[in-house]
Amino acid sequence: MESQLKELFGAWIQAIGTVMAAVASTPSLNEEIQESLNLWGNALQGTGNALLADAEEGFSLGKLGNEVQAIGNTTVIAGMVLHVEEETKQMLDINGNLLQAIGGGIALPEDLMGAPSPIRTLNIAGNVLQITGNSLQAKGGMEELKSNAVKEDRFKGYKESNQFETITHSQSLAINGSWIQAVGSVLSAIAQTKESLEGNKEEI
Repeated sequence: MESQLKELFGAWIQAIGTVMAAVASTPSLNEEIQESLNLWGNALQGTGNALLADAEEGFSLGKLGNEVQAIGNTTVIAGMVLHVEEETKQMLDINGNLLQAIGGGIALPEDLMGAPSPIRTLNIAGNVLQITGNSLQAKGGMEELKSNAVKEDRFKGYKESNQFETITHSQSLAINGSWIQAVGSVLSAIAQTKESLEGNKEEI
């Protein structure tokens, strides 16, 4: 029962964190508010993933996947709090999102191999959306890194109009990726809630 509550709590903490990080990607927000929401959002995601991993006894793909995702969140946080060059910050953010996507990919086969059920289908959909969202965020980060290189004249002769489009596209990828991840984490949290409720009914 304790591990079930830990899983439920972890799933919703993670979901709240991803929604906060998605809100942080809104361009109209004050930069200071964006950074604060992003930092706390990733901290909650990392905590949620760590709780989910800790709730599983022994080795499993789900446990390993959550551990890798927690490392990914920690990597993103490191990029925000460490006093390093902007390019290093961006690389940490990209690698953190890639680790989260890899973590989701590691956990996915466990659900795919299980017996079909509405809860499992909901969990699979949530996981796939999170993998997709993290991948889009990483791609957006990579494009932004390239556009910054353009601004530093590393690629001479690049048109100003194309530069503007690249930056806009990278921002769009990051925003869409954040919200896709948020929707996926909420679906996974709902699936975890349904699973916990069914488990309680069986115990009664």
